[in-house]
Amino acid sequence: MGLPKAKEDALAARLEALSLPTGGGWLATARAEALARLSEMGLPARRDEYWRYTDPASLNAPEAPIAHRFDASDEAPPFDGMDRLKIVFVDGVFDPAASDDLTLSGVTIERLSAAGDKDIHWAKGLYGTLETRGQTPVARPFATLNTAFATDGVVIHVTGKAAKPVSLVYVHESETSDAILHHCVRLEAGAELTLLENGPAAARFSKVMEVDIADGATFHHIRLQGRDHERRAVTHIFARLGAKAEMRSFTLTANGRLTRNEAVIELTGAEGRAHLAGATVGDGDFHHDDTVFITHAAEACESRQVFKKVLMNGATGVFQGKILVKPGAQKTDGYQISQSLLLDGDSQFLAKPELEIYADDVKCSHGSTSGAIDETALFYLQSRGVPRASAQALLVLAFLAEAIGEIADEDIAEDIRGRLERWLARHGAEG
Repeated sequence: MGLPKAKEDALAARLEALSLPTGGGWLATARAEALARLSEMGLPARRDEYWRYTDPASLNAPEAPIAHRFDASDEAPPFDGMDRLKIVFVDGVFDPAASDDLTLSGVTIERLSAAGDKDIHWAKGLYGTLETRGQTPVARPFATLNTAFATDGVVIHVTGKAAKPVSLVYVHESETSDAILHHCVRLEAGAELTLLENGPAAARFSKVMEVDIADGATFHHIRLQGRDHERRAVTHIFARLGAKAEMRSFTLTANGRLTRNEAVIELTGAEGRAHLAGATVGDGDFHHDDTVFITHAAEACESRQVFKKVLMNGATGVFQGKILVKPGAQKTDGYQISQSLLLDGDSQFLAKPELEIYADDVKCSHGSTSGAIDETALFYLQSRGVPRASAQALLVLAFLAEAIGEIADEDIAEDIRGRLERWLARHGAEG
C-alpha cells in the first residue's frame, strides 16, 4: 500500500530541500538504506497515534522557520567551570577552533565524516542500526530522515574510564539554520563515560544519538537545551544495554517554541539499569514533548522514568511513555511517573502512560498527575515571612526535585537548581 497523499506530498517537499551528504563507503550505504525506509513510512502527520498531541508541521516544512538568537549573557554557560573535553558545533557544523583537542585517555573521538571514509570502522555496525531497531513497533520518521541526511556528528569509542566528561556544545548563530547531527557512542565492557550536551544548536535542530553500552559499562548523560525561545528541535536517543550495564540520562529544557525529545531504550542483558529523567519549564508559546519507549528483554532489569513539567501562560507539555516487558523478562522493576505543575488556568499537560507486560514476576508502575500550586503550602510559607514569589519558587523547585535527584553529580545538580531559580525569577512565576 502506498503512502497517503498528504504524507507523500510532505515528504516530497522536505526531500526537495535536502541533498544527501557527499562521501562513499559504508556511510553512503547506510544513508541510502535510511532514505529507502523513509520513502516507505513518510513524514508524521497529526493523525498518527504518537503525534496526536504535537503538531509536526514546522518540523515537516522544507525550510526552517526563522528563530532569532537569544542573548544569554546574563548567565554563565552550562558546565563552564568543569574540567571537560569540549566539542563545539555552530549551526550544526563542527568548529575546530572553538573545540578542544579530541585526544582523551580511555576514549577515541572522531568526526562522523572521518569514520565514514574508513573501510573498516566500529561505527559501521552502529550507525543507523539502533535507529532501525527503534522503528518497531512505532515508526520514528524524523530519526530515519536524520540517518539519511546528517551532515556532521562525532563517533565516540570508550574502552576504559574516561579521564573527564566529553561536552558537546551547540551554538546557534544563523536565524534560518537547519542543523542535522548524528552521534554514535560505543562503551566497551566495564567502560565509563559522562557525556554533556548544551546549547540551542540552530533555528531547527535534528539530532540522533545511538549508544551501545556493553556489559558492565556505565553511561551518564546530562543535557541542557538552550534558552533561545523561537528554536525548534526533534531529538532521539537510541540505547542498547548489556548485562549489568547502566545508563542515566537527564534533560533540562527551558524555553523553545517546539521541542520533541524521544528516547528508545533496550535492556538486553540481565541486571541492566536505565534511568531517564527530565525537568521542563515553559512560558507562553511553548510546546514540549517527551516520548519514551523502554523495552525489558532480559531478567532482573530496572528502569525509571521521572518527568516533571512546570507550565505557565498557556504553555503545553506532553508525555508519552511506555514500558514493554517481553516474555522471559522476569523480575523486571519498571517505574514511570509524569507530572505537571500548571501555574495558571491556560496551560495544559497531555499524557499517555502505557504498560505492556508479557511476564508474570514483575514490579511495574506508572502514574501521571497534573495540578496547581498547593495554596496551603504557599500560605504557610508566606505566613512565615517568605515573599509570595520566593515561596512559589521554593514549591516549584520541590516539585522538580525528584527529576533533578536522578543526576549523580551533585555539583551539576546544584548548578541546575540555580538555573531554574533564575529562570523562575526572570519569568515572574509568582502567579
